[in-house]
Amino acid sequence: MKTLWLSVAMLPVVCGVAKAQEPDSVRMVEMQKVEVTATRATAKTPVAHSNIGQKELRKINYGRDIPFLLSLTPSVVATSDAGTGIGATSIRVRGTDASRINITSNGVPMNDAESHTVFWVNTPDLASSVSDMQIQRGVGTSTNGAGAFGASINISTEALSPKPYAEVSGTYGSYNTHKESVAFGTGLLGDHWVMSARISNIGSDGYIDRASVDQKAYFAQLGYYAGGTSVKFVSFGGRQKTYHAWDGLSLEQVIADRRYNPCGEITDAEGNVIGFYKDQTDNYDQYNNHLIITQRLSSKWHLNLTGHYTSGKGYYNQYKNNEKLSKYLLSDFAPGISRSNLIRQKKMVNDFGGVIASVNYNSTRLDMSFGGAWNEYSGVHFGNVSWVKEFSPSDLAHQYYRNWTDKTDFNIFARAEWRIVENLNAYADLQYRRIRHKIHGTNDNYDSNIGAMQALDVNRTYDFFNPKAGLHYTIDDRSNFYASFAVAHKEPTRNNFTDAKYDVAPKAERLYDFELGYNYTGEVFNAGFNFYYMSYKDQLVQTGEVNEIGEPLAANVPDSYRRGVELMAGVKLARNLRWDVNATFSQNRILDYTDYVDDYDNGGQLATYVGTTDISFSPKVIANSIFSFEAKGFDASFQSSFVGKQYLTNMRIDEMSLDSYFVSNLLVGYTFHGKTIKSLRVGMELRNLFGEKYCSNGWGYSYVSGGVRYNTVGLFPQAPANVLFNVTLRF
Repeated sequence: MKTLWLSVAMLPVVCGVAKAQEPDSVRMVEMQKVEVTATRATAKTPVAHSNIGQKELRKINYGRDIPFLLSLTPSVVATSDAGTGIGATSIRVRGTDASRINITSNGVPMNDAESHTVFWVNTPDLASSVSDMQIQRGVGTSTNGAGAFGASINISTEALSPKPYAEVSGTYGSYNTHKESVAFGTGLLGDHWVMSARISNIGSDGYIDRASVDQKAYFAQLGYYAGGTSVKFVSFGGRQKTYHAWDGLSLEQVIADRRYNPCGEITDAEGNVIGFYKDQTDNYDQYNNHLIITQRLSSKWHLNLTGHYTSGKGYYNQYKNNEKLSKYLLSDFAPGISRSNLIRQKKMVNDFGGVIASVNYNSTRLDMSFGGAWNEYSGVHFGNVSWVKEFSPSDLAHQYYRNWTDKTDFNIFARAEWRIVENLNAYADLQYRRIRHKIHGTNDNYDSNIGAMQALDVNRTYDFFNPKAGLHYTIDDRSNFYASFAVAHKEPTRNNFTDAKYDVAPKAERLYDFELGYNYTGEVFNAGFNFYYMSYKDQLVQTGEVNEIGEPLAANVPDSYRRGVELMAGVKLARNLRWDVNATFSQNRILDYTDYVDDYDNGGQLATYVGTTDISFSPKVIANSIFSFEAKGFDASFQSSFVGKQYLTNMRIDEMSLDSYFVSNLLVGYTFHGKTIKSLRVGMELRNLFGEKYCSNGWGYSYVSGGVRYNTVGLFPQAPANVLFNVTLRF
């Protein structure tokens, strides 16, 4: 993998001819604008999307993770295990979870190749080095990496500045939350070279007890510009240590003490909690490297070539009470002892790298992109038992499972936007994607049927064709209309394979996405709507069903859909005052659904045919309101969000749901400007202004005992009113 990445660095760059009258700094800025364009939607692409620029990000970036910085865009819900928006956070768009949202940085896939999700805790403070983000709802444009089944988030890291600068920033607030960062840029040196870098430290005790996070991060880039050639090396990543807050609370626990954290509990023989394990932590290092080559071939053609390599390694410790020793192949260590308290450590090491290329053509009537990507992933998972109550540490150094994964992801695409007549644009996007996924070794689940760890032997190849087409019609200089249809496919995740039944392999999923929208932009008022209908074939959902060793699995349901309308509007109330709103009203259904529950009386499971039901974690209503004010260095924003009721399972049971919630935030800031000091900004973010007691995430589980169905939940409470203060000094 390292050889693959290094080979890209040695590729020759074809030199172009720059316009002689252009200053070097102007050429540098222009070249960076075309670095990563193949995966982006333009103003005339018939795709529902939102753009968030660097100026806007700087006003709201107090250290919280990217899901919370995007939470005011249409159809988005952000969640946080620790309750503060820092650490273990996630995002849903149109009800779809993070494993179905394609996320790229500089066109490079960020989704984990196995789980398909992005662990934002492993890329701390990335938002401080972002130039802009585009979130595409629905299938969107062709992109690299995991299939987009709800949205795509395209991140561009910050552009190199032709002028030198230095910046120091500090944040502090509730729950001992803090962020310190130092950044600098050299400006253009010798007409060709420029460099910038940032280091950050982020920490928080968390709202939930012991849900602490400690993050160290860096971002660095070096650029070379000559004529029509741009070569830029970008590296970012860091190290994090986060105490677990994964388990959630029962409703009774939320009422008694909503800050309680059951993770790390140590119990005695009677099951009484006598303490907490201090090192119940997740630890991970991740380093991302991009080599981006941009070549202007002519005034209309340019080439992008990106080589990338990401390394990751980490582990987490878990204290387990009264565990069966046979589950860890420990029966021979203590004859006569079948259960004990123990500490297990699960580890992983992985490498991900590849090459991404595109050739882009831009003219007054036609924009085209041709390209593709080849990405390789290799990873190993293994687990150790480091301590058992009955043994001294020197007696035990025990590995109980190890497995390997290799995955190849290849795609090619062709995309065009053609102005047929003056006001009508046609859009077409064709992608072919091929995936080869191999897993072998032993899993972390014990199979009592054979008295050994579950064996893994997965070797699957997928070939997907993903066509997209649409029309964009400009009614006049203020309004436009668009319509599109797209097909997307998605391969199963690692867990879909490891938790499947022995004789039933998970099938790939397919999505048909219809979008219809209208936008009006005036000097005082703007508005828009987007209708969508997303029809799924063989969508993988949790049904309550388990495999032969009792692990919950995701099953393919033949037919399901999401349909809704996204509304957006904004009005200039006064010279310096704006009001922007957006709302999503949706219906999310599974057809012919069958639910399964564990039968404690007779063993096995009971099946109940339900028919049509709601998809879990899919609120019918999501709405946001933003009042923003700017005047002479002062800016303020009053933000409000409403998220409707969400069911924790697909059974529409009220006691297994998240109540709707309405949360308001206030952000204020003032920027001073000077001659020696470019700017001094002071700001405050007050979240959950009115102290709403709500839970943003959870899980549900049902079983039957004594002929009665019991429903249990795990809930993740969020912090009440909390505040962060920030000071940023820029030279």
